[in-house]
Amino acid sequence: MFHHVLGHPFRLGLSTIKLICVGHLTFTHLIEASAVGGPSMLPTFAIWGEWLVFDKTARRGRRVAVGDLVSYKLPFDPCGLGVKRVLGMPGDYVSIAAPGDPGENQVMQVPEGHCWIVGDNLSVSRDSRLFGPLPLALIEGKVVARLLPWKDRQWIGNGLRPADDQS
Repeated sequence: MFHHVLGHPFRLGLSTIKLICVGHLTFTHLIEASAVGGPSMLPTFAIWGEWLVFDKTARRGRRVAVGDLVSYKLPFDPCGLGVKRVLGMPGDYVSIAAPGDPGENQVMQVPEGHCWIVGDNLSVSRDSRLFGPLPLALIEGKVVARLLPWKDRQWIGNGLRPADDQS
């Protein structure tokens, strides 16, 4: 099969162009692999050395639900990206403070076209508690897998689990 392509310069050039186009479309519109770092998502992700795979078809909040981990453009730095967990979608009521913080009993309704995101490490996370509801238009993708470190590679789902029946 490869002899057929490699034996003729025009076919080789055409195959190379096709491969580049498919790669460009895939990594521009479908998936992205990127390193993430920082303490805001401890213990879910390490402070450094984690590589995640993002589903870019979930851009602008498509198919995003409460519990999903999303990549988003930072509202205060459009060149920066963050990764946080979705805690509320449009119409949901959310607490605007972490447990134990002043105002922990205050709730707000997430406005239409927005979501509420928080880091798993609430004490150090810069999230919706700081900058308010995140516009869905700033969501860049949904985390679908951990790629590196290799020994920890895994698919990453929604993260929500049913509550045990305590009655």
